[in-house]
Amino acid sequence: MGNSKSSALSKEILEDLKMNTKYSEAELSAWYTTFLKECPSGRITKEQFEGIYASFFPDADPTAYARHVFRSFDLNADGMLDFKEYIIALHLTSSGKTMHKLEWAFALYDVDGNGTISINEVQEIVKAIFNMIPVEDQTKLPEDENTPEKRADKIWSFFQKKENDKIAEGEFIQGVMDNKDILRLIQFDEPKKIQDKLKEKKP
Repeated sequence: MGNSKSSALSKEILEDLKMNTKYSEAELSAWYTTFLKECPSGRITKEQFEGIYASFFPDADPTAYARHVFRSFDLNADGMLDFKEYIIALHLTSSGKTMHKLEWAFALYDVDGNGTISINEVQEIVKAIFNMIPVEDQTKLPEDENTPEKRADKIWSFFQKKENDKIAEGEFIQGVMDNKDILRLIQFDEPKKIQDKLKEKKP
């Protein structure tokens, strides 16, 4: 992993990111310049990534969620993300095409990386999501999903699973695609806040 420390993005990486995200060449080049200023090695650590999320959500505690997001994109588990992985992570978590986002969502919920999701893993991610929701906003949620436990149980019951059952990737993706309400329950989206913060980071 890891990009060159060159002050300019390679043409190959630039074209790949333009194709796989909605960002323009000008945006990507500007963010890369800022990225190198903040991460001269050309790679970002888990702690730095958590710090970025903390700046996105100053009124909440995104540490656990950021840690899981980082883990889902750190494919070789070396504790680092390069610029390409970093941008794709931000793109998928703030926008992204539905299928790609669901593939990523499965990886996020598959905490132990064994290819299936358990009720305990759902509970762990949902709790991390709730840590990012201000308390006053939590009180406005529907009665059957206003706690991490209730929301996790609602997700699990949709898939008609028993406590010790598992959910495979194909079943997870198809189930969410068949019910947009479940898509809302499994994710935490604040794309405008993330996009605004990224714009602030332009040099």
